[in-house]
Amino acid sequence: QVQLVESGGGSVQAGGSLRLSCTASGFTDSSVCMGWFRQAPGKEREGVAGIAFDGRTTYADSVKGRFSISNDNAKNTLYLQMNSLKPEDTAMYYCLADLYNSPETFLEATSQRNDDWGQGTQVTVSS
Repeated sequence: QVQLVESGGGSVQAGGSLRLSCTASGFTDSSVCMGWFRQAPGKEREGVAGIAFDGRTTYADSVKGRFSISNDNAKNTLYLQMNSLKPEDTAMYYCLADLYNSPETFLEATSQRNDDWGQGTQVTVSS
């Protein structure tokens, strides 16, 4: 059973930085896409950044140039480095994974899911 545990959220002022981590376990297939998603109160779920098994990455337009996704296979950990944070980045952030060839398709399809995404980690950016 795949388990993903997010950490690293917190409260920062606009312009600050945070690094989210996602520890993964239980994978039996390495050809997965992993990514970060977020949902703010009253808003739809949004795909933020995704990475394919071969390292291809994709980002939502709203975070390009500010956020960076990476993974450390040795540690089974996915990261999201968030710089130049804005109040509109405030949301619950979730780490997810699935079998997709394209990180773009993974972000689009997964953001449409309405199942329980687990605990997540809260990011709050104040102005």
